[in-house]
Amino acid sequence: MKRSRGTLSRATRKLKLKRKLTAIDMLKQFNIGDKVVVEPVINQKGLPHPRFKGKLGTIVGIRGKSYEVEIHDFERKKLIVVPPVHLKKLQISR
Repeated sequence: MKRSRGTLSRATRKLKLKRKLTAIDMLKQFNIGDKVVVEPVINQKGLPHPRFKGKLGTIVGIRGKSYEVEIHDFERKKLIVVPPVHLKKLQISR
């Protein structure tokens, strides 16, 4: 009998990218203290949990090629490790 791989990896084959990934997406660089939005890209390493999609966070540190992002999830602060492919810098308009 087949073992379940969990709900996170279920039916991801049918999901499509809305745009092509470029080398610039892979090589994005952020500074500590930058505000970012978590936007998961399908079928890429380090896919963050779907509950963090669209959440605003602050870059706290660097871990290897990924970034440590602090997110407020309801009343708790959570630290997630996300590769730069899944992050988008927040544009603040004044």
